[in-house]
Amino acid sequence: MSAPIGYKKLLLAASMLLALSACTTPDIASVEEPAAVPMTGETNDPAPGFEKVAAGSEEDFILNVGRRIYFTQDSAKLDSVAMATLDSQASWLNNNPAWLLKLQGFADDSGSAAQMVSLSQKRADAAMAYLASKGVDASRMWAKGYGNDREVRDCTDRSCKVQNRRVVTNLRSQHDAP
Repeated sequence: MSAPIGYKKLLLAASMLLALSACTTPDIASVEEPAAVPMTGETNDPAPGFEKVAAGSEEDFILNVGRRIYFTQDSAKLDSVAMATLDSQASWLNNNPAWLLKLQGFADDSGSAAQMVSLSQKRADAAMAYLASKGVDASRMWAKGYGNDREVRDCTDRSCKVQNRRVVTNLRSQHDAP
């Protein structure tokens, strides 16, 4: 004779409880939480998960210094914001001389391909000259203009295109150099 459906459900629930009780879990009191970095709500609070970035690492440069500068349309002139970022880069690079850097210049699509390559090279050269003026050894740097080949955003809105008018500082360890 078969058991009623309610009895089967009760038997199934009891067997599930028995199976779960066989699982061991650590005592909650014995589990140590990692020490959280106090968040103050300030702009320079560490990003969660990046509290332990090693000083002098590429991650340190990207997170704490910044590797991009931007330009106005059809210009290779450094503005005050770009110079402030480059000042921070120069300070960091002078304190971390094991890094080589490639300055990659980019442009939007506001001219011919040849014009944009030329302009992007001028932007990369301007950033390199500025860093050299702040004491970064020129033999550690090289600059390359890519025109508009590597757009961040393909867009028609003028405010969007500014993202493509940039120089990106990429680091390379001297130990990895050929």
